[in-house]
Amino acid sequence: MKVALFTNNYLPFRGGVTTSVETLRQGLDVRGHEAWVFAPRFPDAVDTHPRVVRYPSLPAATYPEFSLAVPWSRPVSARIRAERFDVFHAHHPFLLGPLARRLARRERRPLVFTYHTRYDKYAHYVPLPRRLVAAAAVGISTRFAARADAVIAPSALIRDELVARGVRTPIAVVPTGVDLARFAPGDKAAARTPLGLAADERVLLYVGRLDREKSVGRVLSAFERIAGTVPRTRLVLAGHGTEAEALRRQASALPMGDRVLFLGVRPHAELVECYRAADLFVFASETETQGLVLAEAAACGVPAITVSGPGCDEVVRDGETGVLTKPDSASLAEAAIGLLVDPERRARMGARARAVAEREFDVRLQIDRTLALYTEAIARLAPPRVRASGS
Repeated sequence: MKVALFTNNYLPFRGGVTTSVETLRQGLDVRGHEAWVFAPRFPDAVDTHPRVVRYPSLPAATYPEFSLAVPWSRPVSARIRAERFDVFHAHHPFLLGPLARRLARRERRPLVFTYHTRYDKYAHYVPLPRRLVAAAAVGISTRFAARADAVIAPSALIRDELVARGVRTPIAVVPTGVDLARFAPGDKAAARTPLGLAADERVLLYVGRLDREKSVGRVLSAFERIAGTVPRTRLVLAGHGTEAEALRRQASALPMGDRVLFLGVRPHAELVECYRAADLFVFASETETQGLVLAEAAACGVPAITVSGPGCDEVVRDGETGVLTKPDSASLAEAAIGLLVDPERRARMGARARAVAEREFDVRLQIDRTLALYTEAIARLAPPRVRASGS
């Protein structure tokens, strides 16, 4: 099968959508299929894979590290016609998404759409009235889903929201998978050494973008309470974003600000050592569709403290693989303190988290389900067979 993946987010830009697209590309290739990625041209992007094709792009005014694709290129269009793809898979309803739909209709091939993002939660990036932008984002993304031939929802919550909005397109719940051979428990002391963390410290970890919608400031506020109660506690933040400098200032103003370590952006493969170095994973975002980093932490046997909200509560089992809390720093801190002072309970939760990851978040399941969806979408678009006369 030859698949065209159209995404506005791709390497070297880091984030959940990038990870999901790259995981899918690699998984399809391993199965012997031919996956192509069509993405914006990012500064300093060096593509070593021959089937990554870049569209011209412009820098995003409100997010300097992000590039906005210009969804038109005569050479790329000619290449797409020559390749004769079996499936067009859009990962956004904007920019390259509508282009994928036009190409799919022209080639009479199915359009699959993954609804990665709760777009209304990102309205603050558009310099227009937030309520207007949020409503428009919901409307556009819903109509795009309704006009696709199949939709992938990373969680049951997103599926139910789309159904409630009137989407009648077939929807499959397919979380982004985790490579369980790579993301697995390991030697904690060995993982800490290159990070400058001591073996006897209690380490809290956050992985993700340092942007407003991720509520990382709430994690820092919780850490102030945690560090004041539990001695030799460290907070490690892996990621970068528009709020990075503001968060550094917030951390430096804390009494235990020197106990906060900003690692910056790390290649996805290197995050394994960050997870292995941690005692707890702390996450405060209320804008998730899945919470992929929570699944990665679980695969590494790290229990999570996270707010009870969309996406997160489909990954973390409250009281079993972690703790779901109210969306405030005091609740996060209380839950974290309770686990930090109870190593046996923490170990039991970590073991259960790994078991859940093996059962529900194995990347092989993601590829199986996605391939089945592609096959069904192709079959639905195939012209009906004409029965021979006399049969």
